[in-house]
Amino acid sequence: MKAIQCRAYGPPESLVLTEVDPPAIAAGHVRVRIQYCSVNFPDALMIQGQHQYKYAVPFVPGGEISGTVSEVAEGAENFRVGDVVAALCFHGGFSQETVVPVARVCKLPVGIPMPEACCLIGTYGTAIHALTQRGALSAGETLLVLGAAGGSGAAAVQIGKLMGARVIAAVGSEAKKAFALRCGADEAISYSAESLKEALRSLVGAKGVDVIYDPVGGEHAETALRCMAWNGRYLVVGFAGGIIPAFKANLPLLKGCAILGVFTGEFITREPDKAAANTRQLLQWVSDGRLKAAVSEIVPLAQVPAALRKLLNREAMGKIVVAVP
Repeated sequence: MKAIQCRAYGPPESLVLTEVDPPAIAAGHVRVRIQYCSVNFPDALMIQGQHQYKYAVPFVPGGEISGTVSEVAEGAENFRVGDVVAALCFHGGFSQETVVPVARVCKLPVGIPMPEACCLIGTYGTAIHALTQRGALSAGETLLVLGAAGGSGAAAVQIGKLMGARVIAAVGSEAKKAFALRCGADEAISYSAESLKEALRSLVGAKGVDVIYDPVGGEHAETALRCMAWNGRYLVVGFAGGIIPAFKANLPLLKGCAILGVFTGEFITREPDKAAANTRQLLQWVSDGRLKAAVSEIVPLAQVPAALRKLLNREAMGKIVVAVP
């Protein structure tokens, strides 16, 4: 089968489009014929050996997919060949097929667009888990989303609005500011054009923001934390900026706030019932026409290296999705 293979840890340009053997199936798994796979920042970390999940080379990257079940193993009897599904596979997605444990596979209702479906369990699943189980976001609260024009940030903007929050988007350019506003943000701040600290003060005053969703880390993290409201919740989602913040312990003390980690992969494994409920909510919003995944570009399998480079360079807006032949 055709696949993008990581043969040695390195940059996206070292990936190879090649033929590989289909993976063997095991009990409790289904085989999925992949139609679409989304491109995520963790993919770029995995191929460099920098992610908490490390796979022996050679391996096929690509973490969240949509497609059709083509084989069902023992212990996966709730699925049938031909079921249309989305799945979080962690790796193996940039290929024509992969096998996934049933706990990370979801049957899709009729009418869910497949390019959007491949983003739901990972990207949008992270946002709803962060804002629901970790951040306990309530209607009427103020949510600040850092990196709000990226795939993860755009998902948080959309879901924050659906949960009734006032959403402030922080982004790196005027073009990204316009994109975040189109995704539903109430206000947007461009780091490149204004001070994040001063802009937040003008928008929320001394009260501060109730919840911060941070998939970026880097230089703006501490500034954001200093602008947090009493009893606020700072959600550590990722480090797309390349720098892991080192917060001073007196900051959460003075703010009476919490710094909370968001690890979707472990959440699905440890709390599958809650994760399944999140997925049902996402699918309901999509079915009702209230949520549309922010897919900005669909590229062929051969362009995976270029798409990952675009993510690393912070050039992408929304989700880049790969169409698998």
